[in-house]
Amino acid sequence: MSRRALAIPLAVALGLTAGCAKKAPPTGGPLDLVPPRVIASQPDSGTAGVARDATLALTFSEGMEPRTTGDAIALAPPVEIRRFRWSGGTVSLVLAESLRAGRTYTLLVGDGARDRHGNPIERPTGVVFTTGDSFPPGSIEGAIDARGFAADGTYLWCYDDARATSPDSTGRDFDALGLADADGRFRIPGLPVPARYRLWAFADLNGNRSFEPDKDVLAPYDTVLSLTAETPQAHDCTLRVVNPRAPARIKGTVIDSLREREGTVVVMAVADTDTTRRVFTGVNDQFVFEFQVGAGGWTLRAFKDLDRDRQWDPAREPASEPKRILFQPADVREDVVLELRPLARSP
Repeated sequence: MSRRALAIPLAVALGLTAGCAKKAPPTGGPLDLVPPRVIASQPDSGTAGVARDATLALTFSEGMEPRTTGDAIALAPPVEIRRFRWSGGTVSLVLAESLRAGRTYTLLVGDGARDRHGNPIERPTGVVFTTGDSFPPGSIEGAIDARGFAADGTYLWCYDDARATSPDSTGRDFDALGLADADGRFRIPGLPVPARYRLWAFADLNGNRSFEPDKDVLAPYDTVLSLTAETPQAHDCTLRVVNPRAPARIKGTVIDSLREREGTVVVMAVADTDTTRRVFTGVNDQFVFEFQVGAGGWTLRAFKDLDRDRQWDPAREPASEPKRILFQPADVREDVVLELRPLARSP
């Protein structure tokens, strides 16, 4: 590492849960299931004083598939990459223009990168460096409170508020970039001050680094962050991000005081908006049940399924009182209690 490299670690090379991909066995060898990773970079992460015409390069732990890996590499702030030059597991970037003076950059490898056998990269990686003599003192750090998806690998897009720019994932026009780790923590270093910054959290759930409203999650931080020479760092910024398509999770217990040994206990959930939408689940030996439903209103009921057809017969099968619950996306309810009651006796 350069003598002028930052002494403190830059929390940028962080994890992401990878999706599935087809794996092809290497010729004459066993099936390759090991995910590739970045093992070296030029310059090192945290290096200051990088020449504007410096060669930028990344070395992977194994040979990579050039197309998907090239598509997954970018610079923030954006600089056009004219082409890639591969030599074994190392790729060098040929830029269309020189780096700017006194700028902090993040060289990013997203989770779209694949090795030659289709294995996705172990985790997205960011290499932070600056062409200035030292890193600007500004930084933003905090956490993603993820609901309905894994926070690990969520991107933090940072924009200078003076540009009044709306996020454009295809343009990759952010001024700085951060990545959340497995605990949802992130840090964006090297920000110029004084300045005001806006943050957006981008959960790339389909792994193509472009925001698609019906698949991904993009959420703004509700506060514009002012960094000054006196207060150059913003701490404890928490972004609560909800996946609007995430189901609610329900866990509860059934109290069965009936003496009937026949049948099984079943829990049924019926949607308010469409009573044909029904979810059924059984209980375990401790009479605990757990299942998922979509957002909205649902009515829950436990019943004794005497004929084991998973349909409730009100005339002959004891049941609990109905319990209606309104669920938000990614809700978690673990305190639901349903009590089976005997059938009402006919007068």
